[in-house]
Amino acid sequence: MVKTTEVNLGGRSYPILTGPGLLEQAGAWVEKLNPTRIVIVTNETVQPLYLERLTTSCRGIAPVSSVILPDGERFKNFSSVQKVLDGLTAAGADRHSVICALGGGVVGDIAGFAAAIWMRGIRFVQFPTTLLAQVDSSVGGKTGVNLPAGKNLIGCFHQPSLVVADTQTLETLPAREVSAGLGEIIKHGLLGDAAYFDMVFRNMAAIRRLDHEVLAKVIAGSCELKAGIVSRDEKESGIRATLNLGHTFGHAIEKLAGFGTWLHGEAVGCGLVLAADLSRRLGYLTQEELGRVTEAVRSAGLPVRIEGLPLEAAIACMKGDKKSAGGHIRFVVLHGIGRTTVEEVPMELLRQTLLWGGYRP
Repeated sequence: MVKTTEVNLGGRSYPILTGPGLLEQAGAWVEKLNPTRIVIVTNETVQPLYLERLTTSCRGIAPVSSVILPDGERFKNFSSVQKVLDGLTAAGADRHSVICALGGGVVGDIAGFAAAIWMRGIRFVQFPTTLLAQVDSSVGGKTGVNLPAGKNLIGCFHQPSLVVADTQTLETLPAREVSAGLGEIIKHGLLGDAAYFDMVFRNMAAIRRLDHEVLAKVIAGSCELKAGIVSRDEKESGIRATLNLGHTFGHAIEKLAGFGTWLHGEAVGCGLVLAADLSRRLGYLTQEELGRVTEAVRSAGLPVRIEGLPLEAAIACMKGDKKSAGGHIRFVVLHGIGRTTVEEVPMELLRQTLLWGGYRP
């Protein structure tokens, strides 16, 4: 059973296809793009699992080649982009070629960025193989790489032509990666409504053991929520900024701990707890609501405390975050489930939250 969710962006609209066994059917969808070349970008972990399956599916449509990247957040940099560009050159890729991003969020961001800048933009298809990528990073057209100064500081919006999420690929994920995907799912629950958040919360154990029926509901729910927001605000000038709930905290955690030490979803999950505590200090959330957010993150197998990162360094990271303005840090804060604002907050309250969350003075 294939679930289709549409991202409505006029001439740049595209479907998100979700279901089991879709890699074997991928060629039928890629063929509709009439590519002159197909370049599959993946990494060393995903290559032995799924590259041959996708290559076989696309064989006969156009010449197929591949680029194999090292695995990990620390390789989300210009060197990896250069490797993809070199692969496009070797393949003789032109403006009618198609890049297929086969992997998690790092592969998708790098491949999408390369697609955006190759000959001023060519088409690409997302084949996300992690839960986090299937519910979040493959949807919406954000691409880019990290710098030593911060996460995702270089990049652009470049929408895919298609997203194909084969849920069977989740069966090879380590448990830690499944939990990391739940960080973004909990975020979507907090941005959605009480019913969706409660459904995620009640089914946490089933999601973690990869119950396919529950997974289908949760992935579809997250994709529908994000697709709806992206369709209304493609370039993050308004409501799309709310998708950064927990991310200002999370990006600082990733940088200070060292990129790759914390998985992105782990940092986001902890960031959601910090965002909820900050919201409580602002008078927007009750202690009980903070407890529910904390318990949801903990039940997903995600960390809820920082354990000793330096407070002032975290604040400096946040000031350099791409969402800050004029040196002022802006946070997405909760006014209850499904109600958010983006605002500057008193620095003293921020420090109190960071100390409460385990940062050291």
